[in-house]
Formats: sequence, structure tokens, C-alpha cells
Amino acid sequence: MDYKETKAATSTVTYNKNEIEAQTENIYEAISIIAKRATQINNDLKTELVDKLDEFATYNDSLEEVFENKEQIEVSKFYERLPKPTALAVEEWLNNKVYHRTPETE
Repeated sequence: MDYKETKAATSTVTYNKNEIEAQTENIYEAISIIAKRATQINNDLKTELVDKLDEFATYNDSLEEVFENKEQIEVSKFYERLPKPTALAVEEWLNNKVYHRTPETE
């Protein structure tokens, strides 16, 4: 999924409890699923950011020299402005874009 095109909230939002638990009929199960999805999103974003920042890496033996790279700063700022992984996961959950199953019932 393209996390950059999402309409998730960038600040704190209060959600309707009934909407959150509608798919599972259990608020705790719904929150557990959302938390697992948020962890997956966070890992994806972290991997993507590290890959992009590795392009700018300069390997020096000198610890005294510090280079400022404008492109690297812009990439970092872009990822800082993205909505938090929990907000992205809640948005996916409310839009029925998260697949979940319960092995005990199958």
C-alpha cells in the first residue's frame, strides 16, 4: 500500500467505539489486530526510510567531519510528516482493508 497517499489523521482523533469493534464484535480483538497492522506498517516505513537514507551514506574514518546533505534532510522531514503507523492502521481497519482471521473458528 502507498502510505504517502493516505488520508489518515496526522493528529489525535477520537473514533467511535462501535465503528472500531463492528468487524469483530470485540473491542479488544479489534485493537489487537490494529496494533499488529500498525507494527507491520512501521516496519515497512522504517525499511523504506533506511533504504533511502543509505543512498546518501558516506563512509569516512574521520569522526570529526560531518556532512549536511540537503536531500537527506528533506527525505527525513518527509517521513516525519507522514501520519503515525497507528493512524494508518486505524484508517485501513475502518475502510475494511485489513484481512484478519481467527484460526479457532475455522
